[in-house]
Amino acid sequence: MRRCLLAARAALSPALSPPCSSHALRAFAAASTGDRVWRVYLSGEIHSDWRERIADGLHKRNLPVSIVSPICVHEDSDDCAAIILGDEDKRMNYDGKGARMNAIRTRTLLEDADVVVVRFGEKYRQWNAAFDAGMAAAMGKSIITLHPPSLGHMLKEVNAAAMAVCEEPEQVVNTLDYCITGRLPDKPWTEGFVPIADRLGKGNPNP
Repeated sequence: MRRCLLAARAALSPALSPPCSSHALRAFAAASTGDRVWRVYLSGEIHSDWRERIADGLHKRNLPVSIVSPICVHEDSDDCAAIILGDEDKRMNYDGKGARMNAIRTRTLLEDADVVVVRFGEKYRQWNAAFDAGMAAAMGKSIITLHPPSLGHMLKEVNAAAMAVCEEPEQVVNTLDYCITGRLPDKPWTEGFVPIADRLGKGNPNP
């Protein structure tokens, strides 16, 4: 811990001597999170490899992130309570017991999370993901949504509560990397990107 504090102070020192160096400020951003391990909850559909792509990207960058998620084996989440507590004849009771048992994990991990990533796909309707997003918003969690552009209109209320709206898992990785280390990707997502200060001039001449 002492080493991290010293690194942060060393990075900040040149930044306090004008003119401020972008390199020094970025170094401070990287050092200022210290030994923190970021807890990221991944909610959403279980039919594509989006979780694996995020986990792989975070691992390759050696980011201090702990990933958690709900139970992702569909039949296990459906049958858990009936197997553990006893069977039910009616589907409503069967589903209700399972939902409540799964909620023990979901609520606990959501409450502990620093960031909640919620994935929506085109093929399946993720009612539970929308519910997780609502719970996360009520808890004041930082939410990142992940979905194709075609779902943007349907998810506008959910996206309004999100801190970032991503189209691809790689954008989620880049967002987390930036928030943790202050590091930006080498290539902007938009082809031919030009910073707005270069397009319109610095400052706000027309407030």
